Amino acid sequence: MRQIILDTETTGLEPKQGHRIIEVGCVEVINRRLTGNNFHYYLNPQREIDEGAVEVHGLTTDFLSDKPLYEDIADELYEYLKGAEVIIHNAAFDVGFINHEYRLMGSDHSDMASWCDITDSLHMARKMFPGQRNSLDALCKRYEIDNSQRTLHGALLDAEILADVYLMMTGGQDSLFGDEQATENDFRPKMLDKNRPRLPVIKANAEELNLHAQRLEAINKASGGESVWEKINQ
Repeated sequence: MRQIILDTETTGLEPKQGHRIIEVGCVEVINRRLTGNNFHYYLNPQREIDEGAVEVHGLTTDFLSDKPLYEDIADELYEYLKGAEVIIHNAAFDVGFINHEYRLMGSDHSDMASWCDITDSLHMARKMFPGQRNSLDALCKRYEIDNSQRTLHGALLDAEILADVYLMMTGGQDSLFGDEQATENDFRPKMLDKNRPRLPVIKANAEELNLHAQRLEAINKASGGESVWEKINQ
């Protein structure tokens, strides 16, 4: 299962007012593991950036003046996202801007929902935590994810943080046999070769044990005190 966590930064809030994407950042997740195959570009919007937007992300016209145009990276982004599940916090905003950029090019890709599956993590969070704050910062605090480096918004940094948040939000255990039915053979004992070499026993060190305890505590808080692991340890 290939998933892409995506975020953008823009010159302002509304593409209908001529605002453009100035940064796109994506993090690839396959089978719930970060692959390191990320996608990141700063972009020249060929227009001024709203003062309020600069205060949010810190990106200036001067910094972006020598960066590529969206049309220069459009095909690469399309190929990177095509067919994947794309997870975005407040998806309508980013998808609206991406569709707008492809429309400006006269491209056939101006309906993002037609070439990838889009999941809105903000919508997910509102269903999971109704009536509560569900911004990315609020979710980081709820799941005890360190976002101290997020002094300004940044597309790649926010995508990396959202990847951690999303994996915590969807951290339920999969079924033992997936979509397949268990058969008699699944429960039949398998005999091991008596002559096989003994397997080494590698014990967790103090740091690993501490990280394990922190993760169990986070799972217990996220489950409202219903963690199976905590009940076993009682």
